[in-house]
Amino acid sequence: MFPLRLKTAAALVLLGLLTLLAGIGQRTIWAPSETFTASVPADAAAAPLTVIDQKLRTLHGGTVKISVQGDGNFMLATGRPDDVDAWVGKTAHNTINGVSEDGKSLQVEHSDGDATAPNPAGSDLWVSTENAGGQLDYTWTPPADGDWRLLLAADGTKPAPASVSMTFPNDTSTPWAVPLMVIGGLLVVGGIVLALVSARTKDGEGGEGGGSGYARRARARSQAQSANKATMVAAGVAAVVLAGSATAAQAASPSPQPSGNASSSAAKDATGSPVLLEAQFRRILEQVSSATDAGDAAKDAAKLADRVAGPELEIRTQNYKIRSQVGSYEPRMPVRSTKLLTTVITSSRDWPRQVLAVTQGDGNVVPQILTLVQQSPRENYKLMETTPLQPGTTFPTIGRGGTQTLAASDKSGLLYSGEEAMSGLADRLTSADSPFKDKLVEGSSSPYIADTLSYQAEVVKAGENGNFSFTHKVAPENTVVFRTSDGGALVLGRINFGFEGTPKAAGDKLSIGDDAAALAGGKETSTGMVLSFAESMAVYVPPAGSTDPMKLVAATRGLVGASFK
Repeated sequence: MFPLRLKTAAALVLLGLLTLLAGIGQRTIWAPSETFTASVPADAAAAPLTVIDQKLRTLHGGTVKISVQGDGNFMLATGRPDDVDAWVGKTAHNTINGVSEDGKSLQVEHSDGDATAPNPAGSDLWVSTENAGGQLDYTWTPPADGDWRLLLAADGTKPAPASVSMTFPNDTSTPWAVPLMVIGGLLVVGGIVLALVSARTKDGEGGEGGGSGYARRARARSQAQSANKATMVAAGVAAVVLAGSATAAQAASPSPQPSGNASSSAAKDATGSPVLLEAQFRRILEQVSSATDAGDAAKDAAKLADRVAGPELEIRTQNYKIRSQVGSYEPRMPVRSTKLLTTVITSSRDWPRQVLAVTQGDGNVVPQILTLVQQSPRENYKLMETTPLQPGTTFPTIGRGGTQTLAASDKSGLLYSGEEAMSGLADRLTSADSPFKDKLVEGSSSPYIADTLSYQAEVVKAGENGNFSFTHKVAPENTVVFRTSDGGALVLGRINFGFEGTPKAAGDKLSIGDDAAALAGGKETSTGMVLSFAESMAVYVPPAGSTDPMKLVAATRGLVGASFK
């Protein structure tokens, strides 16, 4: 009986040591790697664009590193998921959207489409861009809250680099290590206890050598029971530890990643977020400012083409033409990106997108509103209008975290729609008795409306040789409406100011100034003349239910045309 107990004790000690070593091994020689790397399969289809889905950044938690190898130059851009999708459009592309079960391969989904795309470099949609030649090692860090996607491309015509690998944090937890070490220790202790009890039993029997058989059997039973209890306690503790470790292992195992339509979830996530980050907006403003500086200095409208369009391009083009012939003609106010007083960024993520900046840098006597518009995903923002604030006027408060843009016809929550506001302003500028006289007011420091009405009245009164008329008509395609913090709106747009004159009698002649003559090709006419100005305006509209009038916030005009009838 005693040799059997000793053999059992030895077996327990041996099993305990092996179990203990297994637990220690999980923490040392068998410990999992801290990271794992997955690569794009070699047989993945070629495409000019590769999209890296945002869910890979958070697939395993922690920092994700990306390594790209390719021939020649390429770029890796960061953008909102809906912006990346919109830029990619119908172009053939690959989407890296998962990792294989063995963790060795990246899952790639190919989408057929157009074989080429424009070069994505320099797009205003990208918050940041990494440019590389041959090799790029990139740590994927989100530029702000929310989801972000990556776009990998060469120049839009060549295939995007095919050698892409991503290194993820690995699950280094070893839920069985501690339980195995505890179980091993308990088994060793149990084996030692069993061996000691066996030895005491043998010594007791040999030392007493006598006594009744009943007493010897009772001591044997008692010692056996003690040994069994010790072994059972060890087994019980091991069972509890095992149960706890199983629960811990289950909790440590990552749950499967939810599948679904990535595009729709990305669009949902982006809804309501501003279309530009502040750093992004500043970069765009700097490029707009540089383009206008170059055009203004050279009096060359071609230098404006990349960053200026619409009314501002027309006004500056004609300004250059006039100044090339009339040295004293006043240039347009310079466009500055410095001393950025405030920004207004739409949270409406459809196109066209509109944003505003109010700056007052060198050469800006008063703060100036810069209206920028992005017509489509693959076009950059362009300066559409520059409108100096009226002296003494306060710019309406608009949330810096993004605001709503409204259709010009939308009157929801407003005293007047954008259309009505611009039409009312046009009528005020045309007639001194306008029904909007008390509904749309201006400050007294530099009254644009009053000065315009006074100028028109003086021209008519002084026109001995001619009949003169004036019109102010809204250019509806240029109207932009932003919701203000008080529920009202800031309406910006263009009004076409027409000035026509016709001689009163045969032989009468009308004269025009040097500025208009530079565009008309002469200074006098006996048939009549037409002058055209572009007026850039901004009006504040109170919220519905308010008793306050609309207010003129900013205004300016520029001569854009002159001709003889």
